[in-house]
Amino acid sequence: MMQITDSYNQKNSLFNAMNRFIGAVNNMDQTVMVPNLLRDVPLDDSEELKVPEASTTPSTNGSVYFQQDGDMYTSYILLKSIRNDIEWGVLQGDERPEEKVEVKEVKQAEAEDDLEKQFHFHLNGLHGVLSKLTLKANTLTNRYKEEIGCRN
Repeated sequence: MMQITDSYNQKNSLFNAMNRFIGAVNNMDQTVMVPNLLRDVPLDDSEELKVPEASTTPSTNGSVYFQQDGDMYTSYILLKSIRNDIEWGVLQGDERPEEKVEVKEVKQAEAEDDLEKQFHFHLNGLHGVLSKLTLKANTLTNRYKEEIGCRN
């Protein structure tokens, strides 16, 4: 009985979501032989890829990852960049603004109040973003195949 529960939970784990995303981007990377063919080809206008307006507020930085007016080449480069960040890590402090020491201390005190709640909030958010990115990589791969006339 324990193994059945474990396999169900593993299906929804963050690790598996990351593996699905990395696999989709690797498949995209292997399929797209000439990335320059993606330039100036608009993204599919299907509702599946659009992010709700609430997610594109400056506070969530959603607009950085899901630009509606980009082309397929921009998405291709973005997805590969995110995959590399997941696989190799991000540079710490690269683009982070410096804050005053007092502000850091206040935020740190607030953060320690309910760590479990914050953890679950961010875990759910990351899982959702990875699912959307995986869908975007799969859609880009399929659109590329349509553009070059490959039915497989």
